[in-house]
Amino acid sequence: MSSARPSVIIVGGGIGGLFAANALIAKGLNVTVYEQASQLGEIGAGVIVTPNSGRHLERLGLKPAVEKYGARFGGGSRYWRDDGSSIAPVQVTDSSGGTPVYGMHRADFVAFLSEKLPAGVVQTGHRCTGFTQEGDVARVTFANGATAQADVVVAADGIHSELRPFVYPPSQPVFSNSVAYRGLVPHEQVPQWPNDAWQMWLGTGKHFLVFPVRAGKLINFVGFVPANAEMRESWSAPGDPDALRAEFAGWDPKLQALLAKITHTFRSALYDREPIPTWTKGRLTLLGDAAHPMLPHLGQGANQSIEDGMALATILAHADRKSAPAALAAYEKLRRERVADVQRGARQNGMRYDSAYADIQQRDDEIKAHADFRKTLYDHDVVPGAERLAAELV
Repeated sequence: MSSARPSVIIVGGGIGGLFAANALIAKGLNVTVYEQASQLGEIGAGVIVTPNSGRHLERLGLKPAVEKYGARFGGGSRYWRDDGSSIAPVQVTDSSGGTPVYGMHRADFVAFLSEKLPAGVVQTGHRCTGFTQEGDVARVTFANGATAQADVVVAADGIHSELRPFVYPPSQPVFSNSVAYRGLVPHEQVPQWPNDAWQMWLGTGKHFLVFPVRAGKLINFVGFVPANAEMRESWSAPGDPDALRAEFAGWDPKLQALLAKITHTFRSALYDREPIPTWTKGRLTLLGDAAHPMLPHLGQGANQSIEDGMALATILAHADRKSAPAALAAYEKLRRERVADVQRGARQNGMRYDSAYADIQQRDDEIKAHADFRKTLYDHDVVPGAERLAAELV
């Protein structure tokens, strides 16, 4: 069976693509990752690792790396009103209490995912420009003139995916009318700040999120504010720290102390897409933001891409070259409804965070009740469902 297993090309060397490569290789498949940048890395700051993806990282032997580079969130994690009064604690484990939530620097995440891969798996400097498939072969072309072929191609190349239009007609990303200011402050500059807590302040039309990364050595912040004009999604548009401070002037004095230490920030507009009815066409499928870009208000973008990768690897491990398209269809069947629910939930939670209510107490009551939703989200394990569908291929 191993000689007949499908070979896989992954386009995109971000968190989702690299995790999928690790998961597929762990199942014995031959994988090559093509990344357009000249070297791997993530521009940006923090991401959270929630239990619904953490259990898959553990399955691949990556729990020690998560514990080394991450910052585990503890019981001091809370939601606050903009004046600093407490709303509710934050759910920072699954319902069993056994699988925690971590803050992670994106660059650290990419580094340890790539370091686990065998030499030569990742090919940088390859910007995808085209795709064709005929019979049992799928081919990808690149701007540098190279071509590659495999039994399966996985597009993990983000919200502006070059390959997505080969699966579903082009559409414009949906602008959320919000902008995020992101950045990092060394913990040594704010030693009074807890380096084991996820905290969020909620106000009218805006909210501010703070959590530790890099084993608590850095404090990650994100300020979400209204926007009047669209700008292209980017991690690297410079932001003005003074403009950020002005947006949150008069909020909780604890928050002001952190804002005072911010010297650099990056501004990005927040986009998602409407859920699409298909992710797969023949031997090409989508993964992560290429399939289901979502707003960050549930902290699930990277986590859902990891779920995708684990599901894909579990199912493809039971396929051969001939049945690979059926395996991709099974992967889509398993994942599409769940991630559509998460996409919609992220939109709804953003409205909740920005206090889109006539009665602010309604918002606070929903925030308090939100822990039950988080438990359900975090308890999900994609593997049993993937194994059931995979068994049908045999």
